[in-house]
Amino acid sequence: MNIEIAEEKIIENGFLNLEVDPTLDLFAEIEKLKKEKNAIVLAHFYQEPDIQDVADYIGDSLGLAQKAQSTNADMIVFAGVHFMAETAKILNPSKKVLLPDLKAGCSLADSAPKDLFKAFKDKHSDHLVISYINCSADIKALSDIICTSSNAEAIINSVPADQPIIFAPDKNLGAYLNKKTGRNMLLWNGACMVHEIFSLEKITKLKIRHPEAQLIAHPECEEAILRISDYTGSTTQLLKYSVASDCNTFIVATETGILHQMQKNAPNKTFIPAPPTNNCACNDCPYMKLNTLEKLYLCIKYELPEILMDENLRIASKIPIDRMLEISRAAGLIGG
Repeated sequence: MNIEIAEEKIIENGFLNLEVDPTLDLFAEIEKLKKEKNAIVLAHFYQEPDIQDVADYIGDSLGLAQKAQSTNADMIVFAGVHFMAETAKILNPSKKVLLPDLKAGCSLADSAPKDLFKAFKDKHSDHLVISYINCSADIKALSDIICTSSNAEAIINSVPADQPIIFAPDKNLGAYLNKKTGRNMLLWNGACMVHEIFSLEKITKLKIRHPEAQLIAHPECEEAILRISDYTGSTTQLLKYSVASDCNTFIVATETGILHQMQKNAPNKTFIPAPPTNNCACNDCPYMKLNTLEKLYLCIKYELPEILMDENLRIASKIPIDRMLEISRAAGLIGG
């Protein structure tokens, strides 16, 4: 296949919609391509198990950003969603950054359109802007500091107490951090579709059926869920807690992809996905699950789709990410 045909197919589909020989050992083929191209596969915890198993590094948003910044690979293949691959490109302008499916977006990032957010910021011009990393490069460029759920508390505490703060785009994480830090940050009204779908009623019934279980939840969940959780933390923190805890059964209120690593790290423990408000698989992120092993293989083989970015936007959005990484290093925070 020539490059022109490949690019046309991506424009139509968001990914290389090609047939893959079903007899191929994709794990072996991907490993071979990675060596040939000096490529690294970075995967988020919410990816499907096969992708996690073939990745060179699996982590949360902080860990992935740190790994993207430090890698010596010539090519970064990001098995995650668009803003994550975009962040890798922001940090690595000279490297080729690939995303298996360009349509792997993020409902939370989409909840903060650039023009509306800029108007909101201009209205509160005395406020410093701290934005959750789950946002577009345009929002990053309008921010003073970026944070992740792993380092958000340390980032906020690094700001003088009398400095007003806008926190965007996740209102649930922002409300949780206001309680944790004692701040009164002004919150943008955005949320993650996956973390807002959990059913308090169903989780309560599940806890009754499993009285020995602990509920562990990501701070992107709504306050009602966090109020009854036994432990709240970032994806990496939830994983570490579930492995280290004396408890043997956990109800997990976050995207189900993390259960693969939990089960691998604690094979004798039981992990139950928290139920959503309806009968669909709504606690699976539809964007994260757009990436497949076949798409990953084709992406590395043909080096498409590639993440490209306007240089002025890249430079502007890099400044608050660099501030986040500096504060994280100073605080001794390392993502997973």
